[in-house]
Amino acid sequence: MAAPRRDTRGIVDATELFTRVRFRRREPAPPLRPYLEHYWLIDWDLPQPYASHVVPHPSVNIVFQQYERQDPFAEVAGIGLGLFTQKLTGRGRVCGIQFRPGGFRPFAPAHPVTDWTGHRVPLPEVFPATDAPTTILAPDDEDTRVTALDTFLLNLNPRPDPQSDLAMTLVDRIRTDRTIRHVGDFAHAQGMTVRSLQRLFAAYVGVGPKWIILRYRIHEALEHAEATHPPDWAALAADLGYADQAHLVRDFTTTVGVPPTAYARAVH
Repeated sequence: MAAPRRDTRGIVDATELFTRVRFRRREPAPPLRPYLEHYWLIDWDLPQPYASHVVPHPSVNIVFQQYERQDPFAEVAGIGLGLFTQKLTGRGRVCGIQFRPGGFRPFAPAHPVTDWTGHRVPLPEVFPATDAPTTILAPDDEDTRVTALDTFLLNLNPRPDPQSDLAMTLVDRIRTDRTIRHVGDFAHAQGMTVRSLQRLFAAYVGVGPKWIILRYRIHEALEHAEATHPPDWAALAADLGYADQAHLVRDFTTTVGVPPTAYARAVH
């Protein structure tokens, strides 16, 4: 697996976020890399409240969280179907684990990943015999926190699963190949029926292949909107496989909350 990605896809107004918080991505231990995108670490000390916004990836996350005047806690965060907003105040810290789409099921094989979609579940409800979140959050040394995350996951003893491997491979193809636009064509190219592809994604990813195709389109559109020179939206819509610009505007507005041109003006 490659090193943690450096793009900011999914983060709404990433430039603004990075002026408010310390955000890092870290690589997990080698045995965990087939299952994980990366760890993500955030620390902040804010004089004024700030709301961060993310258009979620099709990934399950485990999130260890410490907010001012709250006890530390941890959650399994299933795939978020809409815009995720988190208000940050005072001082705080988050240590997150982002699984590859399809990579969470080996850690919790008793449940289809759709069980977590759209939900944030207290960690002990999914993994009862886990350490308190302070084990992850308390160390000030970043390397120590990363080592604690490695230990936590390795103790869960993920079970190799060929279907999980297949799901991860297929989602990665959708992410990297923008010519994939129709579920039927994609299923046929993989030697699968649409129904078998949908069942695989429900069990191992948590959302359907059509949802993933659309979500990665929005991530790319969001990245283009934040570029120094905003794109020709009609040309981008065609490049992303939309029938016309109006369809891109509709999906972007539904997901992010404002039309792409208005968003581009706001972040520049």
